[in-house]
Amino acid sequence: MNDWQKLHEENRLSWNAATLAHNSHKKDQAAFLRDGGSTLFPEEIELLGKIEDLRLVHLQCNSGQDTLSLTHLGAKVTGVDISDEAIAFATRLSEDSGVPAEFERADVYDWLEKAPPASFDIVFCSYGAICWLSDLKRWAQGVAKVLAPGGRFVDIEFHPVAMIFDDDWNHRYNYFAEGNVLTWEEGIRDYVALSGEGLSLSGYEEGIKDFQNPHRCHEFQWATSEILTALIEAGLHIEVFKEYPYANGCRLWSDMQETEGRRMWPPENKPNLPLMYSIVARK
Repeated sequence: MNDWQKLHEENRLSWNAATLAHNSHKKDQAAFLRDGGSTLFPEEIELLGKIEDLRLVHLQCNSGQDTLSLTHLGAKVTGVDISDEAIAFATRLSEDSGVPAEFERADVYDWLEKAPPASFDIVFCSYGAICWLSDLKRWAQGVAKVLAPGGRFVDIEFHPVAMIFDDDWNHRYNYFAEGNVLTWEEGIRDYVALSGEGLSLSGYEEGIKDFQNPHRCHEFQWATSEILTALIEAGLHIEVFKEYPYANGCRLWSDMQETEGRRMWPPENKPNLPLMYSIVARK
């Protein structure tokens, strides 16, 4: 096991613990999805466009709520995630809701290496996926490999600019970090509890209180230009790049203001800044 694999393994353990806490706050998700509920935001639905009958892989899919919501739009969906707990939950959620999807537990790099070439029409990822990538070039090349000719990569993400601030809005971390490791001894936090109904569309309940993750985690800071360049160098053509002054659903700081549509904004005494971006790139 190399150094990167060791970091990925620690992340797997941290996600396993955090996933249990996150899902403890969400009421009957199976009933929500069974009744046609969706956890997708308008931004990603617009970016995806018509996906009926298309083969779509959702990389780093977490517990599968968005993956199953993509099935509601008519796609034939596969979800991939490193967390055992997330994939086990997603599989049960698919069975209990009656919303079909395939789920595979794998490190994203291992999965991309083994997946057949040109096997998907869309590769999708969203909201807190890129920061877990230790090798941006290898990832982008894998994405390009599994896309069929004319296929699209669609991503909506929290902006790297937002990641340079600490919990008190102090500029503490580098923007240009070239993928250097940021290790958090406290591990992945219970951001669902902090966000409340913003990330609990089926209804919020208290669930696990005062969660403390026993496993540390490691993030990798990439500048927006590095992400775009990796995709371009992998042979993909950028068709859409947008930035947004709000964050969907997730309360990145405790004092953020929530407006209609579960959009989270900086408090009134803070200037605006990009909190999300989106990319559509075509093979």
